[in-house]
Amino acid sequence: MTTDQIILFALFGGVFVMLLWGRFRYDLVAFTALLLGVVLGVIPTKDAFSGFGHPATLIVALVLIVSAGLVRSGAVFLITRTLVDSARKLGSHIAIIGAIGAVLSAFMNNVAALALLMPVDIQTARKAGRSPAKSLMPLSFATILGGMATLIGTPPNIIIASIREDALGAPFKMFDFAPVGGITAIAGLLFVALIGWRLIPDREDAGKKVSDLGQYIAELTIPADSKLIGKRLAEFEPNAEDADVQILGLMRGGKRMYGTARNNVLREGDALVLEASPDALDEFRAALSLNFSDEKREEQLNAAGEGLDIIEVVVPETARIAGKTAAALGLAWRQGAVLMGISREGRRIRSQIRKTVVQPGDILLILVHKDRGPDVTDWLGCLPLADRGLVVTANSKMWLAIGLFVGAVAAASFGLIYLPIALGLVVVAYVIAKIVPISELYDHVEWPVVVLLGSMIPLGAALDSSGGTALIANSLVSLTAGLPAWAVLTVLMLVTMTLSDVLNNTATTIVAAPVGIQMAQALGVSADPFLMAVAVAASSAFLTPIGHKNNTLILGPGGYSFGDYWRMGLPLEILVVAVSIPAILVFWPL
Repeated sequence: MTTDQIILFALFGGVFVMLLWGRFRYDLVAFTALLLGVVLGVIPTKDAFSGFGHPATLIVALVLIVSAGLVRSGAVFLITRTLVDSARKLGSHIAIIGAIGAVLSAFMNNVAALALLMPVDIQTARKAGRSPAKSLMPLSFATILGGMATLIGTPPNIIIASIREDALGAPFKMFDFAPVGGITAIAGLLFVALIGWRLIPDREDAGKKVSDLGQYIAELTIPADSKLIGKRLAEFEPNAEDADVQILGLMRGGKRMYGTARNNVLREGDALVLEASPDALDEFRAALSLNFSDEKREEQLNAAGEGLDIIEVVVPETARIAGKTAAALGLAWRQGAVLMGISREGRRIRSQIRKTVVQPGDILLILVHKDRGPDVTDWLGCLPLADRGLVVTANSKMWLAIGLFVGAVAAASFGLIYLPIALGLVVVAYVIAKIVPISELYDHVEWPVVVLLGSMIPLGAALDSSGGTALIANSLVSLTAGLPAWAVLTVLMLVTMTLSDVLNNTATTIVAAPVGIQMAQALGVSADPFLMAVAVAASSAFLTPIGHKNNTLILGPGGYSFGDYWRMGLPLEILVVAVSIPAILVFWPL
């Protein structure tokens, strides 16, 4: 093993350990590794930032903007309004919304597809009087499966196409993934709709009633002129019961008082600690003339005189507020908004709400000025939950948006124009037609993913050029010596799938795809089936909430625990391997 190989393996090992630890965000970890690679001399200075101009990086960024245009035009919601019905049985609902999610994911970023359909699914569950826990996980898995079918459906496919172009001279085309990815996705969807959802446990913290999903730990304060001052907290339990609110305790001077707090005499500025749905919370507040927040913030909220809205948002990993408190972020003075409550997988919040560190997967209840909900949601980097939230462009532009996108995909598929150029032209057309305002153009790009890709691509190239990937490939071939090529293919798929369950699928792909090419060359067979195996495996992260962003997004709204995912995810991964290996051998023979 050469010095360069040792350094690169150490860097990749460090990246994987840091990603597993999760203390620092993946883009910072990857960028730090890139800089260390340059400083240590294993990456040429001239190639240090080549990944940021790589076609794979550009396609990922452009797909996100195009996805936003399709949303703003109303195209996606036309589909969901037409096809989703709360009167259907649960199995039928999962089959239909899962199929919609899979199709959308094939042509737009699968995280964006889930973000669009998650509020629809939750609202449907509420109308049907059932817990969303039974349908959110199937929906997440369906959107992950759908991304396997096309080049632009998921970042691993984009990366693999680019790696193939660098190694073999030509990339995979738009629908080259469809025979294997499409068959695998259909088989996975059938399993999820018919069997998989039945394996999801009926956990108490997942909410056996629909009203449980919207339960927040919240605070309401007693104003200076309140008639409640001097009375005991226990006296208001009948009011709480009528409004379906649970009184958990009392906050005084920044300290929580539980248990005996019910016997305490209320004072001005005390905060009641409550558990309730948004509607129940507001009903209780109005009945007792309580404040949303302390006097100062209440005056600031009412000063504008334009009315108030309550919004619900879910916190993704990349949100501005993730890992911070509302107070530290300056939510009140920067946006004129108040964090009213937090819902966190059924767990109690034991610190003051605005001083509680917000975690990915939390659902936040926020009080905002009238019509400011979308702006505050965007500023926080969160996703709207209770309703669509973001304003869409007039429906008159819907067919224009669809036509431009379909035309670009068709042109790229027939080789008439290079895919990044085609998507770039769609973005320009969307801006000119005001489907996506130019002021919001870059807001839709998931910059941490761009930095991750831009950083990992040069590292992956360096590992390949140093012979590191060949070393890994030869080791795997040696371990599987005497086995037929299809068995070696299966081993590669299982290793890749395992890594993808615990690491970012982009990082997994950048390492696994070159290894697959080297394994094929060592065996003297075509590299394409190995690349297809990596593509499917890297997208099959179904065992944990950390393997794919979609699984993280549903963690809070579904009330899931870490161990809930494998119950449906493990048989689904086994099915993916069982279906995709024969499909690969048929459509991409060795």
